[in-house]
Amino acid sequence: MKNKRFGICYNPNIKQSSEVKEKLFALLSGYGINAEILDIDRLKTGYDFVFVIGGDGTILKCARFYSKDATPIFGVNLGRLGFLSQACVADIQNAVDKILKGEFVVQDRIMLQSGSYIALNDFVIKGSSTGRTSRFLIKINGRPVCDYLADGIIVSTPTGSTAYGLSAGGPVVVPDLNAFIIVPICPHTLTARPLVIPDSEEISISSGESRKEYVISTDGQEFFETASEIKIKKSEYCAKLALLDNADFYSILRSKLFWGTSPAKICR
Repeated sequence: MKNKRFGICYNPNIKQSSEVKEKLFALLSGYGINAEILDIDRLKTGYDFVFVIGGDGTILKCARFYSKDATPIFGVNLGRLGFLSQACVADIQNAVDKILKGEFVVQDRIMLQSGSYIALNDFVIKGSSTGRTSRFLIKINGRPVCDYLADGIIVSTPTGSTAYGLSAGGPVVVPDLNAFIIVPICPHTLTARPLVIPDSEEISISSGESRKEYVISTDGQEFFETASEIKIKKSEYCAKLALLDNADFYSILRSKLFWGTSPAKICR
């Protein structure tokens, strides 16, 4: 790993980010590695490995950008939950040691695509009229499946199942499953349930004959509007997340979401 090109991406809008990137730069320099520092708004390609300092939003933006070059990224959390990150500030020394020794794995995470947009977590589709429900006619491979009157629709990857989809009542899906999750947001019905489908399927969403305009968000960061049918499928790109060799999805659920922990135990 010492002969590889390293980048350090940081988010100057996050407290401590500048301080931590200097610490990481110094650690890598101690190993004879001259890493290049990158601003989250001025990303560049040409690296073999990129450290990302910030919260999940910073990691999501880097994951989309570097997926097209199949560059592994490693998250150092400065946000709140940090579900996509592998280390906190106190763990940086240990993380750098492990990475330079090759004691990590690179996990491919499937991504979504709609037109020229790609997403690691999810696409969220809502009507353009704020505060009003909209109609969402969902087809899978051209066949009608659901007809919702709802505040919106979330189409997520397994990686994104612990994000907005979870808050909207969707299931937690293990990241290495090849699946998509469709979750209605506040549907005006008692029978709507989230739907898990193979990632080989193509999802289309329309408003029927009314051609109502929709607002679509990509990982909650990029927004675009359309009045035509929205088509979502598996992207040709995969996010490359570097995970330390002792990483375990279930332990992350327990430690960050308190999964399966009784309220009494949390309060202690």
